[in-house]
Amino acid sequence: MASHRRPKQPSRARVTVLTTAAAAAVALSANAANAAPSAKPSKDEVKSKVDKLYEEAEKATEEYDGAKEKQGKLQKEISAIQDKVARGQDELNKLRDGLGSLAAGQYRSGGIDPSVQLFLSSNPDDYLDKASTLDQLSSQQVQALKKVQDKQRELAQERAEATEKLKDLASTRTELGKKKQDVQAKLAAAQKLLNSLTAQEKAALQADEARASRVSQRDALDPTSGTAASSRIAQAYAAAQSRVGSPYVWGATGPNSFDCSGLTQWAYAQAGISLPRTTYEQAKIGTRITSQSDLQVGDLVFFYNDLHHVGLYAGNGQVLHAPRTGTVVRYESMDTIGGPFMFGVRV
Repeated sequence: MASHRRPKQPSRARVTVLTTAAAAAVALSANAANAAPSAKPSKDEVKSKVDKLYEEAEKATEEYDGAKEKQGKLQKEISAIQDKVARGQDELNKLRDGLGSLAAGQYRSGGIDPSVQLFLSSNPDDYLDKASTLDQLSSQQVQALKKVQDKQRELAQERAEATEKLKDLASTRTELGKKKQDVQAKLAAAQKLLNSLTAQEKAALQADEARASRVSQRDALDPTSGTAASSRIAQAYAAAQSRVGSPYVWGATGPNSFDCSGLTQWAYAQAGISLPRTTYEQAKIGTRITSQSDLQVGDLVFFYNDLHHVGLYAGNGQVLHAPRTGTVVRYESMDTIGGPFMFGVRV
């Protein structure tokens, strides 16, 4: 017999739970549909992030410059050693030719050439000492053989030195490649952020920078800005002034584009003063000036705790420098560099 039992009805509590869950799901769906897209970073936020990336890129640039300079030095040193080895080999060949003449003379007289015995000996030094003691060699032969041995040792040492420097050069080239990639990656990230700005926002940023640069230039050129410590420093500062408007290019040393230490090195070179290539090395020379109030026009001024930025003091709290990618050589307040003033250097 068929069953006519009524289906069991869900409990009131179960109905309440299901209803609440359904309502929540509908609400979430509605909120998701109506939610605004994630807020675009403001112009100031983009600028802050870009400035940070440019700072990191400049630090990597100074490290790149250091590796590049080391590579150049190693290449020169290796070339000098190789030239020295070549000259030494020629000298050794001549010494051996001299021994050959002695050997030929002894052969004709029926004697055994001691130099042949020397080269066949398992211990040339021991043989040479014994032969000399036993008067088996003439003083001329002893002297000639010792010259050969000394030259052989010298060449072996020079070849070993060249081998080590070649290894160092290979390591430096690898480091150079990594630093270059690091700089390029940070610059690409900064450019990507800048590309997210509207044309109007980009124009506003450029206008702000141009306005600040004009104010700094006015303050720097004020007659009360101060004088240089010497005529040569004044000449170096004038050279830097002549490059105002030249673009910043990482790794560049002038005369048409510069990075920060490239500008200071080039400017001082125009006054006959040789500076090292990087900020880290430039910071080690001259007389250190710890107080900003003691700075004079043309002094080198260093920024950031790791000293990765340098410029020339322009007076009235201003600096003349090559700031970063996307800018030009310009005047700027020391208060807006982005990193603290560490000290100055008077060369």
